[in-house]
Amino acid sequence: MADKVKATNITWHHADITKDDREKQNGHKAVVIWFTGLSGSGKSTLAHAVENALFDAGCRTFVLDGDNIRHGLNKDLGFSPEDREENIRRIGEVAHLFTQAGVIAMTAFISPYRADRDKARAIAGEGNFFEVYVKCALDVCEQRDPKGLYKKARAGQIPEFTGISAPYEEPDNAEIVVDTGVHSLEESAELVLGVLRDRGIIQ
Repeated sequence: MADKVKATNITWHHADITKDDREKQNGHKAVVIWFTGLSGSGKSTLAHAVENALFDAGCRTFVLDGDNIRHGLNKDLGFSPEDREENIRRIGEVAHLFTQAGVIAMTAFISPYRADRDKARAIAGEGNFFEVYVKCALDVCEQRDPKGLYKKARAGQIPEFTGISAPYEEPDNAEIVVDTGVHSLEESAELVLGVLRDRGIIQ
């Protein structure tokens, strides 16, 4: 699906205002912070905690949440491997557009396949992508089960559910690993913010 190119007779239009211009005006770098992990690991909660801290510090931010995106942009996609691939491809492109606008774009998606996350990294470009592995043991995620999805998956009501009937491929070289089964929300957010400060993304 992602390799099909139907658009023809198109030319890239270069803008006068660049990403560098926007970053200088904002006073911070614009990057993609990609939160990945099992359902119930705390991806969205952590992404929003980081966003709140960044916003309070005067940064331009936006969180692209998996469920929210599937209500609109990706409502035509299911959860087959092919649809998951296209889901992540689209989000990678959208997150990249946000960074071109000078925004720190955070995504909260299970994004279970390494290859798809690597493609999103390639779209963002060298130095513009921070993979945050929101690590959490499966049994802890099941105990939390905030949406009741694991219960349905165990009952066979949700096919191809990540961690139960579909695989999750852990990141090999994530920039940040946060174990939400060990760290509090505040500690987890500070781990992410600390790396962003160390890398010169924020002050």
